[in-house]
Amino acid sequence: MTANKENMTANTVGRLCFRNVNALAPMVRVGTLPMRLLSLDYGADIVYSEELIDIKMAQCQRVVNEVLETVDFVAPDERVMFRTCEKEKDHVVFQMGTADPDRALIVARLVENDVAAIDVNMGCPKEYSTKGGMGAALLSDPDKIEAILRTLVKGVSKPVTCKIRILATVEDTLSLVKRIENTGVAAIAVHGRLKDERPRHPVHCDFIQAIAEAVSIPVIANGGSLDRVKAHADIEDFRKATGASSVMVARAAMWNPSVFRSQGLLSVEEVMEEYLKYAIRYDNHAFNTKYCLCQMLRDKVESPLGKQLKSAQTNEEICEGYGLQEYYKKTQAELQARREAIQTNHNHPDHPVLDGDVTTMRVKFERREYPGEFSPKMFLLEWSRKENLEQPRYETVQRSQDRAFQSIVTMTGKKYRSTLWEKSKKYAEQASAIVCLRVLGLPEGRAGEEYSGLVGKRKREEKSNKTPDEEDATAYSGARKRYLSENPEEQQVAAEGNRSPTIPNGVQHKTSRA
Repeated sequence: MTANKENMTANTVGRLCFRNVNALAPMVRVGTLPMRLLSLDYGADIVYSEELIDIKMAQCQRVVNEVLETVDFVAPDERVMFRTCEKEKDHVVFQMGTADPDRALIVARLVENDVAAIDVNMGCPKEYSTKGGMGAALLSDPDKIEAILRTLVKGVSKPVTCKIRILATVEDTLSLVKRIENTGVAAIAVHGRLKDERPRHPVHCDFIQAIAEAVSIPVIANGGSLDRVKAHADIEDFRKATGASSVMVARAAMWNPSVFRSQGLLSVEEVMEEYLKYAIRYDNHAFNTKYCLCQMLRDKVESPLGKQLKSAQTNEEICEGYGLQEYYKKTQAELQARREAIQTNHNHPDHPVLDGDVTTMRVKFERREYPGEFSPKMFLLEWSRKENLEQPRYETVQRSQDRAFQSIVTMTGKKYRSTLWEKSKKYAEQASAIVCLRVLGLPEGRAGEEYSGLVGKRKREEKSNKTPDEEDATAYSGARKRYLSENPEEQQVAAEGNRSPTIPNGVQHKTSRA
């Protein structure tokens, strides 16, 4: 094996494979966490998120939701834009709408550690996607397509893909996909319709087949739900008809995600119940839950169940229509118990939590709590010098919505961070140093701590330059101050100036010399 092939093999270990897979397509309002998890349960290999716009995502803060056991990307208005969990981490593809390479990279780096791949929407023909030059609007700007994809491929560690529609001719389509292939993307999904065509128009399998023959990267065929894919066996037929590596299913999965199930379709009623359980477990927004369930009902949306569903305003009310009231109450009780346990742990500052490879604690740096000359950062620095270790390194980020700061300190190859955001870069670094010191069981300079004996570099240098008499005078002065602070009556004597306070033997601790 050549060196290049060896490097390619090393770089693909553990990376998402796009060959011979069945995928849940990205669908707005449908591809949220409950639908993705249910599709995985039924046999989907890959699940795409709904398209999320880069401008909105760039404003989000990554939040570890300990109660739900999820990672949430929360907008300044507290709306959860994207929620994911450990169960789908190796299968979920984050799809974004973007027309700007730099902004796309910001968003990709924000989510890359919590997803398996990054996808760019270049095929959606609807206005909410095409305005601003996103979605299918990109098809007429191949230079921008190249710029976005090259920036992402170079800038993130996860595979990058894109989803397109076909152009007016096979020749134009092949010209575009070859340019896309040269950017280094891991795969390309192709919806086999023109941007002006809708589901009632037949899918152009011949275009997808020509693309699959023209490029070496995996091609994922999409667009067969209405007339070709109705059951699991149809997925393979569609793959063969297009010559594609893989198949992406949209509306057929929206109507019944058990289409991914090799053993055959389940009843819609059973699927709806399982979907609703995920929606309750992961606190899905009630209106999103209702929307997805209505899509599954299809022509039964005017049935008694459909009417009850449409009138429901909360997840609890939705559960009533499906006889899941007890499940709802049990799940809510479990989440509340977890919430209370977490709150109890957070009330104890010595409770560390591992977030990925970073040890976190809920710590805030309060300057008044550290009255001495040594700050936590100084304690950590002096300790590293004393132990002959590499000095601590700080990486600080600023949150766009409120300009707050958060810092990670790396010490002996391990990372530490406070979960709280600070008003300044300096305070954020101090908070991360406190987390590190507490986890390591070291002094941090907090009021009330026992004297650590720590001496800073400057003090060591000053001490080395002093004469023996100067050292004795300094020692005496320090002992005198400590003694007076512990004996108020002697402070009064010293203040009146009648006589020098008597310092008992053993307090002064003069340096003995030969």
